[in-house]
Amino acid sequence: MSKSTPNEHSHWRPSHNPWAIALTVTIATFMEVLDTAIANVSLPHIAGSLSASQDEATWVLTSYLVANAVVLPLSAWVSDRVGRKRFYMTCVLLFTISSFLCGLAPNLGLLIFFRVLQGIGGGGLAPSEQAILADTFEPAKRGVAFAVYGMAVVLAPAIGPTLGGFITDHYSWHWIFFINVPVGVFSLFLTSHFVEDPPQLQEATKKSRGLSIDYLGAGLIAIALGSLEVVLDKGQEDDWFSSSFIVFFTVLALVSLAVFLTYEWQQEHPILNLRLFQNRNFAVCTVLMLTLGGVLYGTTVLIPQFVQTVLGYTAQLAGEVLTPGGFVVILCLPLVGRLVSKVDARYLIAFGFISSALALLHMTNLYAGISFRSAVLFRVYQAIGLAFLFVPINTIAYIGIPPDQNGQVSAIINLCRNLGGSIGIATLTTLLARRTQVHQDYLVSHITSGNAPLQSSLTSISQGLRHAGVGAVDAVSQAYGQIARTVGQQANILAYIDVIEIFAIVCLAVVPLLFLARRSEAGRAPAAH
Repeated sequence: MSKSTPNEHSHWRPSHNPWAIALTVTIATFMEVLDTAIANVSLPHIAGSLSASQDEATWVLTSYLVANAVVLPLSAWVSDRVGRKRFYMTCVLLFTISSFLCGLAPNLGLLIFFRVLQGIGGGGLAPSEQAILADTFEPAKRGVAFAVYGMAVVLAPAIGPTLGGFITDHYSWHWIFFINVPVGVFSLFLTSHFVEDPPQLQEATKKSRGLSIDYLGAGLIAIALGSLEVVLDKGQEDDWFSSSFIVFFTVLALVSLAVFLTYEWQQEHPILNLRLFQNRNFAVCTVLMLTLGGVLYGTTVLIPQFVQTVLGYTAQLAGEVLTPGGFVVILCLPLVGRLVSKVDARYLIAFGFISSALALLHMTNLYAGISFRSAVLFRVYQAIGLAFLFVPINTIAYIGIPPDQNGQVSAIINLCRNLGGSIGIATLTTLLARRTQVHQDYLVSHITSGNAPLQSSLTSISQGLRHAGVGAVDAVSQAYGQIARTVGQQANILAYIDVIEIFAIVCLAVVPLLFLARRSEAGRAPAAH
C-alpha cells in the first residue's frame, strides 16, 4: 500500500459544498438500486407482453445481476485510469440510455441485451459514489455522509416493489424503465457542475495511463462472478447440482476464482487489491457487509412473498408492507451518522446485528391470519437494527486505508453487499422449497383415519358444504381438498419460520467478529498509514 499523510484531507477541500456533492451522487445510486427491485413485480406483465414464458422472463433480472456483478470489482481499477468523475458520468449516461432502450424493447432478446448494458452502467454507480464521498469528506464526518448514501441503498429496495406495482397496474411495464431517463439527465447535469476529482487521484490517473492493462485478471474475475451469479440465481430453479448447467457454471466459477486469486496476488497493479484484506478492519467489514446484504435483501424478498402467497396480498399491497420500514431507516440514519463520530462503531454494529436478530426472532410469530399492521411492524422492528449497520460498517472499513485506495475499498464493499444479497435470496428460495416439503411430509404422516380432530374437521366442513347445496359425495371430496390446502399452507408457514430463524442465527454469529476489528476512536479522524 502506498503511504499517505496522517490527515488524509488536510491538503484538499472540494470547491463546492460537500453536501451538495453527497446529494448529487446519491440521486443516481438511488435510481440504480431502485431498478434492481422495481422490475421484480413487473415480470409477469413483461413475460405476457413479449410472449415469453415466466422462466425465460427471469433472464431480465438475471442478465442485469450478472452484468452488475462483473462490473463492480472492475470499477475502482477503471476509475483510477480514466478519472472517478468521468467514470461515474459514463456509468450514469450508459444506465440512462439503456433504460430508455429497455422501455422501447420490442422483444425479449433485445430487452435482455439492453438490461446487460444497464447492469454494466449500474454496476459502477454505487462504488463510485462511495469513493467520491470518502474523497470529499474527512474521516470524522464520513459517518453522516454515508448515512445519506445509506438512505438510498436501504430505502430503494423498500419502495421498489410498491412503486413497480403501482406503475405496472396503472400504466405499463415500459414506464419502470422510462422513469430513469429524467433522473439520469438531472444527475448528469449536477455531477458535471459539483463533482471533481481530488489532486491525488488526478496524479494517480496520469501515472496509471502508461501502465499495461491486466486483461487476464479482468477476464478471470468477470467469468468467476458472472458464473457465480448465474448459479445463485438459477440454482433452485434447476434443482442445483442435479443440473449439468449448474454444475458447469459452479466449476467454472471456482476454477476462475482460484486462478484469479493466485494470479492477482502476484501483480504489482492488480484489478483488485487483495492485500487490503491484510487490514483487519477491512477484512472484518467485508464479512459484515456480506451478512448485511444477505439479511437485508433476503428479508426484503421474504416478507412480500409471504404476504402474497399466504395472505393473498396484491403486489402493490405487499410492497406497502415494506415501505414504513424504509422510512424508519431514513429517520434513524442521521442519528447513526452522528453517533459514529462519538461512539465506538463496533458497539453500534453489535447493537444493529443483535437488535436485527431479536426482531427476526419476533417475526417467527407468523401465522395465516396476521394483520397488515402486524406485518408492517415486523419490518419496522427489523429496520431499526439495519439502520445501525450500514453506516458504521462503511465507516470503519476505511480505517488505516490510504486515500488512493478509497475506490478499491468501495468496490469490494459494494461487491460484498450485492453478493450477500444474491446468496441471501438463493438461500431463502432453496430453504423455503426444501423445508416446506419436510414439514408437509411430517404433517401428512399424522393425518390418519383414526385422527379424531381430522374426522371432526371433515365432518364440520362437509356439513357446511351440504348446507350450501353441495352433494354428499362432492362435499366429502371438497372437505378433503380444504384439509390438504390447509396442510400445505401450514407447511409453508413453518418453512418461512425456519428461514427467519436461520437469518437471526447468522446475525448473532457475526457479532464476535467485531472483537477482531480495531477500535474506532470516537470523535477523531483515523489516521491512514
